[in-house]
Amino acid sequence: MSLIRINNNDNILKKESPWGAPNKNNKQPNVDNTEDMDELVKKFQDGFKNMFGGSSKNPDTKRPIIFILIGAIGIWALSGFYRVDADEQGVVLRFGKYTNVTQPGLNYHLPYPIESVMTPKVTKVNRVDVGFRSSNERTGNISEIKEESAMLTGDENIVDINYSVFWVIKDASKYLFNIYDPISTIKAVAETSMREIIARKKIQNILTQGRTDIENETHKIMQQILDQYNSGIEITQVQAQKSDPPAQVIDSFRDVQAAKADKERQQNEAQAYANDIIPRARGEAAQIIQQAEGYKKEVVAQAEGEASRFIAIYNEYAKAKTVTQERMYLETMEKVLSGVNKIIIDKQSGSGVVPYLPLPELKKNLTQEQKKSEVKN
Repeated sequence: MSLIRINNNDNILKKESPWGAPNKNNKQPNVDNTEDMDELVKKFQDGFKNMFGGSSKNPDTKRPIIFILIGAIGIWALSGFYRVDADEQGVVLRFGKYTNVTQPGLNYHLPYPIESVMTPKVTKVNRVDVGFRSSNERTGNISEIKEESAMLTGDENIVDINYSVFWVIKDASKYLFNIYDPISTIKAVAETSMREIIARKKIQNILTQGRTDIENETHKIMQQILDQYNSGIEITQVQAQKSDPPAQVIDSFRDVQAAKADKERQQNEAQAYANDIIPRARGEAAQIIQQAEGYKKEVVAQAEGEASRFIAIYNEYAKAKTVTQERMYLETMEKVLSGVNKIIIDKQSGSGVVPYLPLPELKKNLTQEQKKSEVKN
């Protein structure tokens, strides 16, 4: 081929070589006639060889071209070496199709475009927030997402729950090719699992001691769903950040909770009083019962003793009536007169009057004097 340059000033057509050299013939070409195709191809080859420093007349000039080609092939072959870091896995693709997974270290694959490699980080702990977004981690500003956090409880109440899901890549090949958008998938699975758990719980349990159980159950359900998807994702933790009633009723809810707390406090105080008074009453009742049992045994034993004594006296009475009667009379009078002041008068003594000796007063005075002497000492 040749280049035709047209000069508008003199309307003369000048023919030049492909590489800008002037035509030696310097003849006006005939536009309707073309040069022989073989000659044009030969000139093109000669020009190409001249660019790399050789010509077809000298075979030695072809060596630089070979060296360049060998060097280019070597560089292309060496481009297949790649390094996988300790926190990564290498996923090799052959013409875009998954072939195998390589471990950390220096590895090799066929150069591009035959094979390529992807190196996702499999030990990095990733985080997905549901119900809120951190607009600025330094200042701690958080924006609420009510569409994600509002959930219906088992007792038909509404609760706002903010929570975070932490996950890592368990299988790099499944992670890269089985799910299109991992973040959106994890968030959707997290919302589904959490709503299922909250729908089984009562709001009181959700807001108080049930948080740990909710986290564990949500974690379990999420992992089951992701394994069914062959997602290659492992959930490491589900962490609840906040669980509160809706903002519109939170003040009223807190008043209700305060009233319930007062109720529980009063119930605890009443229970403590009952725990104090009931055992004491039971102890006193047991003491009275024991005293009654003792009194019963005492009365029974005394009655049995009296009966035995009566039988013994009766047996003696049957043997000697006069002696027994006199003895019974004397014992009875002894009991009756034991606590009475007595004056004994002997009827056979003269006029029947004898000098009176006040023995009880003398005994009483003697007792008082002994007490006085003891006090002085």
